[in-house]
Amino acid sequence: MVTNGRTAEGTGTARAADKLAGTGDLAVRIDGRRPMSVESVAAIEAVCDNAEDCGSDHGTVVVHVSGAPAGPWARSLSVALVSKWERGLRRLERLPATSIAVATGDCGGLALDALLATDYRIAAASARLLVPVGAGATWPGMALYRLCHQAGGTAIRRAVLFGAPIDASDALALGLVDELTDDTVGALAAAADVMDAFLGAELAIRRQLMLDATTVSFEDALGRHLAACDRELRRYAGSHSDGTGDRSAGVG
Repeated sequence: MVTNGRTAEGTGTARAADKLAGTGDLAVRIDGRRPMSVESVAAIEAVCDNAEDCGSDHGTVVVHVSGAPAGPWARSLSVALVSKWERGLRRLERLPATSIAVATGDCGGLALDALLATDYRIAAASARLLVPVGAGATWPGMALYRLCHQAGGTAIRRAVLFGAPIDASDALALGLVDELTDDTVGALAAAADVMDAFLGAELAIRRQLMLDATTVSFEDALGRHLAACDRELRRYAGSHSDGTGDRSAGVG
C-alpha cells in the first residue's frame, strides 16, 4: 500500500512527520509488500504536487518505507506503468524541497525504490535493503541504477545480481543510509530541524550538480557550476543588502 496525507499517519513517527513538514500532505507511506499500481504512482505524484504547491521554501517531504515483496509481484506489471512510477520517483528526486526517508524492517520493491530517491535516510537497526527476486532473476528496475550509482557496482554486486540482503550496518557503511537509530521519531525531528535551514530551490540545484558529477565532463560541468556560483553570489549580495543574512548550518 502507498498512501499520502493525514489519513496515512497513525504512529508516533508519522505524527512527528506531520509536525515537521507542517502538514500531513507532505508525508507519504510506502509498503514494499504491495505491487506497483496506479494508486502508488498517484500517491507519489500527490506528495510531489503538495510539496511544489506548499508555498514555502523550507518544506520537508517525509517518506516512510517498509516491507518487501514476498513473491513474484511483477507478473501483472506493464512497461507503461513502470515508466510512470519511475517518472514519479525522478520527480521526487528533483523536488525543490528536502526529502527524508524513515526505513524500518525489510525494505524492497517500491519501498527500496523510494528510499533511494530521497536526500537523507534514517534507518532503524532492523532495516534491510532487498532487491526483489522472481522467476530466477532480480528485478531490473532503476533501483539497480541508483544502488550502483550511490554505492558502486562492486560493493553491492551480490545484491544486484543475486538479491543478497544489505543489512542496516552495511547500508550505512556504503552511504545508502545516513543514520541508524532506535529512535526514529527523535532522529526525524533532529534531521528536519537542521534541514529546515536550507532553501529548497537552492538544494535542488546542488542536488542536480551532485547527480551530474559522475556523468558530465569537466568542461560541461564548469559552465553549470559557474552559473550556480553566479546565482549564489547574487543571492548572497541581495540577502545582505536587506539584512537577512545567512542562517544555514551544516549537517553534523
